[in-house]
Amino acid sequence: MRTLISSAFISLDGVVEGPGGEPGYRNSGWTVKDVEFLPEAFEIKGREQKEATAMLLGRTSYEAFSQVWPGMEDFADYKLMPKYVVSTTLGDGDLVPDWGETTILRSLEDVAALKETEGGPVIVHGSATLNRNLSDAGLVDRYHLLVFPLLLGAGKRLFSNTDKDTQKLKLVEHETYANGLQKQVFDVVR
Repeated sequence: MRTLISSAFISLDGVVEGPGGEPGYRNSGWTVKDVEFLPEAFEIKGREQKEATAMLLGRTSYEAFSQVWPGMEDFADYKLMPKYVVSTTLGDGDLVPDWGETTILRSLEDVAALKETEGGPVIVHGSATLNRNLSDAGLVDRYHLLVFPLLLGAGKRLFSNTDKDTQKLKLVEHETYANGLQKQVFDVVR
């Protein structure tokens, strides 16, 4: 069974919206404008590209990332990696031609079936709505969180407010950096 990893830039109050400067969010770009950049704090991002064998995205994140990431050297490993997009509205004609093999999944059941296939870890970037649904469905196996020392207030959150049973997590890696960022890696306890 494949491991599904949710990777997120997250504020201390749980917001994941607009970290890189995406339009439409009042605090857009909070990861680059509000906290000093320290390369060592982002080591996990390079490691994710080396360890993951596939990427899973929601429609909105796919549409944003597929316009930029294919030509960026920082994301070169993702270009060749198989990608899966969870969407009920995208068609094959909506997929970009220069970002490698991409498969559209129509449901969380399709994601569960993907996890049952042979292969290594599947990484989820961005995709706030998808991440909440994956978590609520019990499909996330690990969280890679870079927690920023910011309180953003309103915005899309990584976790839903669904009334559900407690989900236990095991901290397997952590580090705090001079700029206040915290790396927290949790395995979901089943």
